[in-house]
Amino acid sequence: MRRGGGRTTISDEMVSGARKGQGMRTIRRAAPYLWPKGQTEIKVRVVVAMLFLFAAKLVAVATPLFYKTAVDTLTGEGEVSSAWMLGMGAIGLTVAYGVARFLSVGFQQFRDSVFAKVAQRALRALALETFQHIHALSLRYHITRKTGTLSRIMERGVKGVEFLLRFLLFNIGPLFLELFMVAAIFFWLFDVWYLAVVVATIALYVWFTFTVTEWRVKIRKQMNDQDQEAHQKAIDSLLNFETVKYFNADRREAERYDASMAGYETAAVKTSQSLAFLNAGQSFIITAGLVAVMILAAIGVQNGQLTVGDFVMVNAYMVQITMPLNFLGSVYREIRQALVDMAEMFDLLEQPAEVTDKPGAAPLKVTGGHVRLDAVEFGYDPARPILHGITVDVPAGETVALVGPSGSGKSTIGRLLFRFYDVSGGAVTIDGQDLRDVTQDSVHAAIGVVPQDTVLFNDTIRYNIAYGRAGASFAEIEAAAKAAKIHDFIMSLPEGYETAVGERGLKLSGGEKQRVGIARTLLKNPPILLLDEATSALDTETERDIQVSLKAMGQGRTVITIAHRLSTIVDADRIVVLENGVVTEEGTHDALLDRGGKYAAMWVRQAAEEEEAAA
Repeated sequence: MRRGGGRTTISDEMVSGARKGQGMRTIRRAAPYLWPKGQTEIKVRVVVAMLFLFAAKLVAVATPLFYKTAVDTLTGEGEVSSAWMLGMGAIGLTVAYGVARFLSVGFQQFRDSVFAKVAQRALRALALETFQHIHALSLRYHITRKTGTLSRIMERGVKGVEFLLRFLLFNIGPLFLELFMVAAIFFWLFDVWYLAVVVATIALYVWFTFTVTEWRVKIRKQMNDQDQEAHQKAIDSLLNFETVKYFNADRREAERYDASMAGYETAAVKTSQSLAFLNAGQSFIITAGLVAVMILAAIGVQNGQLTVGDFVMVNAYMVQITMPLNFLGSVYREIRQALVDMAEMFDLLEQPAEVTDKPGAAPLKVTGGHVRLDAVEFGYDPARPILHGITVDVPAGETVALVGPSGSGKSTIGRLLFRFYDVSGGAVTIDGQDLRDVTQDSVHAAIGVVPQDTVLFNDTIRYNIAYGRAGASFAEIEAAAKAAKIHDFIMSLPEGYETAVGERGLKLSGGEKQRVGIARTLLKNPPILLLDEATSALDTETERDIQVSLKAMGQGRTVITIAHRLSTIVDADRIVVLENGVVTEEGTHDALLDRGGKYAAMWVRQAAEEEEAAA
């Protein structure tokens, strides 16, 4: 693990192959999804599936015996040991052989059908847990992690658990059960040399498969890393489509993407070549074992100790165990890869949330909306504090503006108020309640935020406005849109409220997106409103229009405005000037101008810049 900005993070070096010693830890983490507490139906399905599995293996091991007896009956050799088999005759034995083969497959299909719900329920539960945990992680974590990489870790990890649950139960365990049964039959019907050859072949095959696969896992890890890097660059480039066009960077982006794909190509070629080596080695070992056993059987037939049926049965058993052994190589490779993917996902699940509710935390009770920052100290990095014991008081129902140069701590105050972070000193309170003592959900419900750049979901306008409050009626959605002065625009669109806004709302202009964001916040109807430079990215005319909506929106609410353009906050009840994380001035617009201090200088400078721009 490594620490960055006071936060424990996952080091990329920690995920090397399946990480020695971590396989059992990963399996232990996955086991509860197979046998979930309180879900009797799932447990019953697991038991029934295991019974079908055992029945399938018993029938599979008995099948070559019917084959042998049928051959001996047709050739007139040997003496059938079982009276009921003797009475069946050659045709009956052949039919019995066919029925046994069908039952072996049929029981497996019944097993898969019964277990399907177990696997899918586990996948769903784990996907939901991972999704919720990612949302519970702090803003700091999401700022430092790549979204594309997180989605890949989640997708691969969830699929890995489903794969592991299925194949550990239905392939690895049953395979060794079948191998044990066949080895026992060889020892019982023939002699110890047959058993020795089978055991030696299996042991050599398993050793070779596991050794080479361990080597291949490292190559697969490199291929995964290159795949993630290429995927991330593709997503990043597409999300910044307009920026790419602005700077004529199509070829540059293609070259960056191709460089990552070149690394993926190299790793993929190594993966294919190592797979060819593994398959060739496995085939040689299996073939050598098969030939050795067949030679022993042929000698026995020549000496009159065995029948032709015995020779055929030995071949049938060797072919029967060859297929699952070949499958063992593939399954083991996939299990090792699944363990790699799951280890990354479980590391993500073990990543602690930076901001958590105290045990027994009560919901926030907003009686008026009085917000106070009392001697607040905070820094994203403990070595570089941002706020130095500042105190800001926002009485209920008043509008207080925070102004100051970049890096003065304005936006940091907004994040502390919404409790994206906890203060390192002092306290942030609402109506006298420390935010650290109440639930995060209740804090988030009490505060409405209109950010500088409203980001919309890739859905309809109706969905994006309705996001402000779950279960809102269409009449309430329309009322919020009218209050935000965007209803008429929506109705002018061919599809009205069902118009899709595109990814991140790119089909709408900046002003239209802001109005949708305002409507969404109005629908939420919070007692406290945080305007985080809500109009600084808009043109002057659009800004004036939206300022009217924001002013109306603030009526009867406690409003904290983080402002860049001073002209937008001249009507604030109080203006707080920040610089280097401390309060330098505080008062009304007129009082601060009369003082002739920092605020007055900022006002004069902005007025000059606006005049120059107008000229």
